[in-house]
Amino acid sequence: PCLTGLCSPIAEKTGKVLGEFCRCYKEQFGVALFNSVRYEIEGNGGPQAQLLHRKVPLEDHVIYSGNIFQYIEENKKWRNRFCVVPHNYGLVLYENKLAYERELPPRVLVNSAGYKILTSVEQYLELVNNSLPGVTPKSGHSPILKCPTDFPLILWHPYARHYYFCVMTGKEQEKWRAVFQDCVRHCNNGISEDSKVEAPAFTDAVRMYRQSKEQYGTWDMLCGNETQVLSNLVMEELLPELRSTIGPRLKGKAPERQRTWIQVSDAVYRMVYELAKAQYDAAVARCEQERPQLESTIRTDMDQIITSKEHLASKIRAFVLPKAEVCVRNHVQPYISSILEALMTPTSQGFAEVREVFFKEVTDMNMNVVNEGGLEKLVEYMEKLSHLAFHPVKMQSCYEKMDQLKLEGLQQRFDVSSTSVFKQRAQIHMRQQMDDAVYTFETLLHQELGKLQGKDDLCKSIQRILERVLKKFDYDSSTVRKKFFREALLQITIPFLLKKLAPTCKGELAKFQELIFEDFASFILVENTYEEVVLQSVMKDIMQAVKEAAVQRKHNLYRDSMVMHNSDPNLHLLGEGIPIDWAEEYSGQPEAEPAADKRRRAKQVVSVIQDDEGVLPYGVGAEALLQPGSPEPQEPEEPRPEVPPSSLDAVKEIREALAQEGLGDGGEAEERLHRATPAPPSPRADVPAEARVPRVTPAPPGAESPPLAAGRACHQPSDNGTGRHVECSPPQPAGTTESGEGVQTEF
Repeated sequence: PCLTGLCSPIAEKTGKVLGEFCRCYKEQFGVALFNSVRYEIEGNGGPQAQLLHRKVPLEDHVIYSGNIFQYIEENKKWRNRFCVVPHNYGLVLYENKLAYERELPPRVLVNSAGYKILTSVEQYLELVNNSLPGVTPKSGHSPILKCPTDFPLILWHPYARHYYFCVMTGKEQEKWRAVFQDCVRHCNNGISEDSKVEAPAFTDAVRMYRQSKEQYGTWDMLCGNETQVLSNLVMEELLPELRSTIGPRLKGKAPERQRTWIQVSDAVYRMVYELAKAQYDAAVARCEQERPQLESTIRTDMDQIITSKEHLASKIRAFVLPKAEVCVRNHVQPYISSILEALMTPTSQGFAEVREVFFKEVTDMNMNVVNEGGLEKLVEYMEKLSHLAFHPVKMQSCYEKMDQLKLEGLQQRFDVSSTSVFKQRAQIHMRQQMDDAVYTFETLLHQELGKLQGKDDLCKSIQRILERVLKKFDYDSSTVRKKFFREALLQITIPFLLKKLAPTCKGELAKFQELIFEDFASFILVENTYEEVVLQSVMKDIMQAVKEAAVQRKHNLYRDSMVMHNSDPNLHLLGEGIPIDWAEEYSGQPEAEPAADKRRRAKQVVSVIQDDEGVLPYGVGAEALLQPGSPEPQEPEEPRPEVPPSSLDAVKEIREALAQEGLGDGGEAEERLHRATPAPPSPRADVPAEARVPRVTPAPPGAESPPLAAGRACHQPSDNGTGRHVECSPPQPAGTTESGEGVQTEF
């Protein structure tokens, strides 16, 4: 109802933003295609990587699965859910473990791109209060959310729906936080780098569009797949208008208005997402249709295009370079070394920790194999080691080094909104380097196994291979970090320079358009050439700063002149072979396995939290939690007045789960749960009809709902990450309905 009369303006605004973006995308597509073909013909190879790269790192694996309590907004209850994180890092929530093993549809699918992981209700309430200025609950009033334990985990998004979870101990919270952060890190990196044309065309088009709106510098919401990024682009402009239009129409107490606002924002975001997807897909299809003709022209006229571009660049350089060099000398050059040092320290510490974790894991494995029994134990440990890079808890000590990254005054000077872009990028590099080291180690070890005799040989061989791999790691780590530092320095300084030069240069660029032949106008753009000239003005200083750091051997960086000769000439050929399955190859288990058993025994990267902690085993509360296929229990017509219904349910469910394990009535934990339970479900009588937004929404146009009884498509988010959130209901007996939990398709 809040959106009554606003759907048309929202669609109009979305169409306008996307129309401008698609024009930018079409222009950048031709430039990216030209650059791709030119690179293919000319080549520009840097140092050859020494470590092998695994092509399919997590095939048939699950990152993590375990039980967690989720707050269900529709009926204001905390429910036990079985959460599975598959190889594509989607969050998949099932009714319980049995539902997962029976391949029943999940309750919720979440693509976590753009989310922040919060571990306190206070953090969350601060963000919620800031999202709707002027609406803050008065002291003593119930806040929008209460958590029944001291260990919440909240997924917050500036536009989309929020998700509320909690666990029983601090150690559980730390592990789940590491798992969730890994999901966010992976989903944020949703634009495939394998695409040499579409990806650069898209990111350059986003940058050009934002610069046309005088928005320079890094952008926190450049995260997720292309449609999610475009939705964020639209919402960035649309949300202030919605806030001023809808904010005054919200009724009720402050927490209720905040809750309604979150629902409104989520509904608009989903609407924008569907419009953006349709319009962007159509733009990409048009470009792909023109691609063969464009590529043919590029290959035929490559030399002429290059000559024409160089002529244009020389004219722009003569006009821009003197001004750019003065700007660099006065405003950038004095700060390059400070920025570089701020980047180098935490990044290099993180990579050093990656090396240390890898060394420790292999050394521990070597000792255990010798002490516990040869090849059989080796297979068991190699199964675990092979996915070390994707173990969010073990990798956390590496990732958290980047939390030290502070640009302090430099951040304001260079208009860097947040350092999260650089932190996340460095963490992705760390994970990749760890996996490359592990994969190289297991490939070399696998090659040696047939030649070994006895434990002593095995121990010596493992140690020798470890030393070889560490040398390769040090070389590749230096190469990767130097490239990361150069890219980060450019990301920080180039937008600053463009903004500084815009008043004197940008208005004069139109006169250079006449220098481009009409036949080549799809491949040469004045704006792009201008940016390349600005980049050249600062690139020399950046390269020199990184080179000096390497010459001084700061943070174990190698000099550019240091070329590591390949001591394993056939190693890269080994890396092209079939991936090693240690269990199947050496354990002697039969190859065929029923699909249901295979799903039940899917290899899991992170061990189950409850097994490690010895605390509340969530899964035993089967009697307290609903089985798949059964209706929700009916609410008592006259609940006890002294205990709110939602409080009674939340406490009763967890109390019964505690009692099932012989923990009595839960002691202090149960008492704390009873004190901290949420407010009772409100009929929302204080919110008029026009201010309510229904939570149950139909599936987006063109998306087929999977069958409820079976259909694996509903079990995991697709590998390309659509950004959709789908809540599915299990099959129910005839004549029954679920109370408060409908079928939803959302982000």
